[in-house]
Order: sequence, then structure tokens, then C-alpha cells
Amino acid sequence: MLGAITEAAGLPARGDSQVRAFSARAEEHALPQKAVELARPSGFSVTNSMVVTWIVAVGLIVFVQAATRQMKRVPTGAQNFWEWLVESLYNFLEGIIGRHLVQRTFWYFATIFIFILAANWVGLIPGVGTVGWGQRGPHGFKIEEPLFRGANADLNLTLAMALVFMACWLVWSLREVGPMGFVKELFAPKGDTTGFLKVLMVVVFFAAGWIEIISILFRPISLSFRLYGNIFAGENMLETMARLVPGLGWLLPVPFYFLELLVGLVQALVFMLLTAVFTLLMCQHEEAGPGGAHD
Repeated sequence: MLGAITEAAGLPARGDSQVRAFSARAEEHALPQKAVELARPSGFSVTNSMVVTWIVAVGLIVFVQAATRQMKRVPTGAQNFWEWLVESLYNFLEGIIGRHLVQRTFWYFATIFIFILAANWVGLIPGVGTVGWGQRGPHGFKIEEPLFRGANADLNLTLAMALVFMACWLVWSLREVGPMGFVKELFAPKGDTTGFLKVLMVVVFFAAGWIEIISILFRPISLSFRLYGNIFAGENMLETMARLVPGLGWLLPVPFYFLELLVGLVQALVFMLLTAVFTLLMCQHEEAGPGGAHD
């Protein structure tokens, strides 16, 4: 049996067998960890988090195209907003990784920051996670198959972004230092030493290089789980606040929405900064001198 929200939203009805399968989770109020599959055209699985991802991507593309369709020498409106955002991000990153690196990598860092921020905030729009298919239970209607799910509350997306960064990081590193420089950056001893101390430093840095490789291999995991965990926890918190006191579900989450707006901004900034710092650690030799970052 379908609930009122499904009917009000005009969504197609699901079969009785599917609805009965959801009844085992009728008392589970938390956001499910796995994204819900909405359709499978030609064997391609389309989930509710993918739908939100596409909405965010298309929305950003349309917004940027509309803002830059008729460029003005003195920007106003949307053009002024995008120029301010891009210039602010560029200057911010230039102060961290230097002019040389930011010229080569800014396209990625700016894109990932804007996309993650937009996806985080779109996930807070009323209706995301609250419109879909479900059942009416003793505590009211329970959405068990939401039509929309926060994009970054799906580990598949955060892991994909982390893997894309690692591929970019590898290309940038090889372009900057070359294959031999890449190996030396990992295993070669640092500093000038002689005699027995030099031999000891070779052994120490060789062992440290293997530890660094393990650390590099774990970077996609740490990047993806950090972003996913914070966004997933925030959405669960909002869900809990909405159900904590019957009749006040519309009021209790309001203060936490402002908190999640800040969390969405911070997480986008953290992801961008961590990827920028990881890039700098391998390629920083390009910036010479204390003022190299601004030369």
C-alpha cells in the first residue's frame, strides 16, 4: 500500500512485493547507508543519489553559461558573482601552492570545491530524502525509498572524486618531477650527511618511503570517508531532530540546518585544501626561495 507522500508527489506506484520487502525496515528512521536504485535502463543502475548529482551538475552548468553568455567589461549580477568566486579561490590557492602549481591545477580544485559545496547545500533542500515511496506505520508515514538523496551522502560519489584526484595527482607529479624525481622524492635521503650517518639516513628514508607509499594508497579512502561521513551524519541528525518530538518536526531541525550549511562549506573547503596540500608535498620543489609562491 502506498503512502500519502507518494500519491501527493505523483510518483508511480511500486508493486506489493516491493512494499512488503520494505516493511522489515519500517521502524528504522535513519537514512539508509546504501543509495536506493530507482531504475535500471539497459542494465545501467540509476540511484537517487545519482539523480541529485546530475541535477547539481546540470544546474551549475546552466548557471555558469547564463552568467557568461554576455560578458561585460564591468561585471554585474551573476557574472560578478562568478568572477568574485573564481578570483577569490585562485588567490587563496596561489597563497598555498604557489603560482606555478595553481596555473596547472586550478581547474580541478575550483571545480571540486564548487561542486561539493553545491551538492552539500542542495542536499538540505526540503524534499531531498522526504519525498518518495514508503508505508504508513504507528509513528506516521515512513519514507523507505526516497526519490532524492544527498549526493555526498553516497560513498560511491565521494570515492569516485577521490580516485579522480589521485589520477590527476599522479599525472601532475610525473609532469613536475619526472619518474626518477618521483622515486627520489619518496626514497632519497634529505639533507647533507657523510660517513656512517649517510648510510643510516639512506636506510631510514628508504623505509620511510614505503610508509609514504602506504599513506598515499590510503588517501582516497580517507578523503572519501571524511566527506561521506560528515554529510551522512548531518542528514541523519536532521532526520532525528524531525522525529524527536511529535508535532515539532518542522521546528526542531531549523537551528541544525544553519549548522549543516556551515558544515557543507567547511567540508568542501577541507576536501579542496587536502588535495591541494597533497599536490604541493610532491611538487613543492618547483617553488624556489621563501617568496617562490608568489614569483
